[in-house]
Amino acid sequence: MSNTTDHHFTFPAIRGIQAGREYFVSMCPLGLVHKIFKFDEEELSPELRAQRILNKSRVPEIARYITSNPDNYVFSAITASIDGDVKFTTINNTPEAQRNGFLRIDMNSKIIVNDGQHRRAAIEMAIKEDSSLSSESIAVVFFIDRGLERSQQMFADLNRHAIRPSRSLGLLYDHRNDMSKIAKLVALKSIAFKGLVEMERSTLSERSRKLFTLSAIYTGCHALLDAKELSDENNASKLCITFWDEVSKHIPEWEMVQKSRLTAGEIRKELLHSHGIAIQSIGIAGSQLLSEHPKDWKQKLAALKNIDWSRSNAKVWEGRALVGGKVSKTYNNVTLTTNLIKQKLGLKLSPEEKRTEEAYKRG
Repeated sequence: MSNTTDHHFTFPAIRGIQAGREYFVSMCPLGLVHKIFKFDEEELSPELRAQRILNKSRVPEIARYITSNPDNYVFSAITASIDGDVKFTTINNTPEAQRNGFLRIDMNSKIIVNDGQHRRAAIEMAIKEDSSLSSESIAVVFFIDRGLERSQQMFADLNRHAIRPSRSLGLLYDHRNDMSKIAKLVALKSIAFKGLVEMERSTLSERSRKLFTLSAIYTGCHALLDAKELSDENNASKLCITFWDEVSKHIPEWEMVQKSRLTAGEIRKELLHSHGIAIQSIGIAGSQLLSEHPKDWKQKLAALKNIDWSRSNAKVWEGRALVGGKVSKTYNNVTLTTNLIKQKLGLKLSPEEKRTEEAYKRG
């Protein structure tokens, strides 16, 4: 842990070499993170400052992640550049021990966070809610950067190869989110989707043998369960499985892909019903159907077979689910696609849906 003496921060550290330059790996108490890794953004050049402006909407979400999971939250190391007086003192002179020692950083040094700004801000916010977090620690990698001339390049290099995991993969590995658990159960246990769901990617290639993505199933189930009070995730998943299995009875192409009579690529290229916008819109319409027709919703759902899902039917889908012949998932497109499904199922449109429909018809 770090301590402060004689106007210095002192960290136990391990020294390493990367690209011919020294760097140091240490740990920092969470309670000191916002004090040590703090700088005046206005002093930075516009180009560098643009890279450092916080997306403030992300910070509360990350802070909630910490406070909601105090026993199993996980953070990767903060990476920072030091512009100031730094001294590394080894424990002793043996070759093995020369990498281990203490890193002394003058308190007047400027420390720029190259990677971890949102974590730093979220930690500060979380500690205000739960002061016991102050004594916990986070790993830090320090680079020496006189004049901070390399900070901008370091930011670019650190983020160049950082690839955000697909939404489907994030859902697959998320065991905290109840809706994620429901979507996974539906994808694996329903007759409708069995063997047809891509669990890792959120986009499907033309050659993919899958018809749906896990993220699309998640969105469809979330829409279906909207505002419904269910006792637990098992009952919620059972309801979803029952609903989607009933839907599949009126979309025979899904089963034809399962039985290898048609390819997934052919269906996705020619028909809309396996695309995310259709799954979400069916889920939204289904939620209203279950609420208004709890006893005969299955019979009414049979009207789905009367929908012409062909993408070539521009008269029906252009401007509704398609824009220039391509599938569009904007809010308006989802609403307009939902409107068509609701009308086929004999459901009333909400005032907002009516306004959107009228605007669409006016062109």
